[in-house]
Amino acid sequence: MTNKALQGVRVLDLSRVLAGPYCTQMLGDLGADIIKVERPNLGDDTRRWGPPFLQSDDHQNTAESAYYLSANRNKQSIAIDMTTKAGQALIHQLLAESDVLVHNFKVDGLAKFGLEYEQLKSRYPKLVYCAISGFGQTGPMRKEPGYDFLAQAMSGLMACTGEPEAEPMKVGVALVDVMTGLNAVAGILAALHARHATGKGQMVDLSLLDCGVASLTNIAQYYLTSGKTAPRQGNAHPSIVPYQTFATADGYIILAVGNDTQFARLAHTLERPEWSTDPNFASNAERVNNRDTLCPLIADILQLHSTDYWLEKLKNNTIPCAPVNKMNDVFESEQVIERQMQVSMAHPLTSKPISLVGSPLKLSDTPVSYDLPPPYCGQHTDSILKATLNLSDEEIAQLRAKGVIQ
Repeated sequence: MTNKALQGVRVLDLSRVLAGPYCTQMLGDLGADIIKVERPNLGDDTRRWGPPFLQSDDHQNTAESAYYLSANRNKQSIAIDMTTKAGQALIHQLLAESDVLVHNFKVDGLAKFGLEYEQLKSRYPKLVYCAISGFGQTGPMRKEPGYDFLAQAMSGLMACTGEPEAEPMKVGVALVDVMTGLNAVAGILAALHARHATGKGQMVDLSLLDCGVASLTNIAQYYLTSGKTAPRQGNAHPSIVPYQTFATADGYIILAVGNDTQFARLAHTLERPEWSTDPNFASNAERVNNRDTLCPLIADILQLHSTDYWLEKLKNNTIPCAPVNKMNDVFESEQVIERQMQVSMAHPLTSKPISLVGSPLKLSDTPVSYDLPPPYCGQHTDSILKATLNLSDEEIAQLRAKGVIQ
């Protein structure tokens, strides 16, 4: 059996939608034991966020949404009604057997269940407690609900995205949620590492807004350094030229010319060698100043031939470029196939394997594994209660009769 990087780590996952589930899926891919706690008969909100849905074999009922499937593999699902005292007692029993708690309830939203960090830290001193929220545990907006779209707007991400004269534009995926999930993984792993030295857990406080602001990197630093806002450039770059999308005769490509040597090669490839010595274009700083002159000249040439023609010509001259792929192009790409970024898993609701996006983590000695498909709500309630809490069939039946579990 292959060693797993996080083998022996148990995560109690109270999160739903995307940021939290994305975090716990990544931890699960790395070998952690993820127990996903869901509301009986409802489960994670995203189970119903469709179409499209995975269809059950009889095609009479929809099973799970594509959205839910994207962030919930390698987890076991237990359905517990946390509004009941008995349900809260089960959560505490599971906490006693866990290393990490992850949730994305609003700030103080778990207080009524006795599950806020301050209510737990003395009882479970080794617990790593990861709280994901819109605005974090401090500040005047701490108790306000948070959403990816809202964080994209407030962080400045939307203001720098979109065409210069058009309205601000959000990114095509819930990118702040995804980045928050990634930051949550980093924070949890750091806290677990610190626990090895101190024997103590701690809170990992993640904010969608914080993660959105941090993601702006050079765009934010542009403002902090100059006091000016970087102009919105659409698919272009505020500080590098040419670094944008161009139309070809049959599609689109991007050029990412990052230095003057690459630009000289581009000029020769486009049969305009004089550009490489033109004082208006020879240096990146001057290309930025004269982008409105240079880029239309490049565009006029590139639209004369096909995408494949230009990709071959540009790559042969070591000029950074790429096609603008649609989803079918992505998953038919030899590179994506070789990197195993599409994986197949059996699913209990259909006889056909389902396809999922693979993990980007490639570890040589402790590779990720795909052991459990995204579970249906409450799929593992009985097995978790038996194996983890040593409850008998009679005790489980009593909890189910009282509506505490599904």
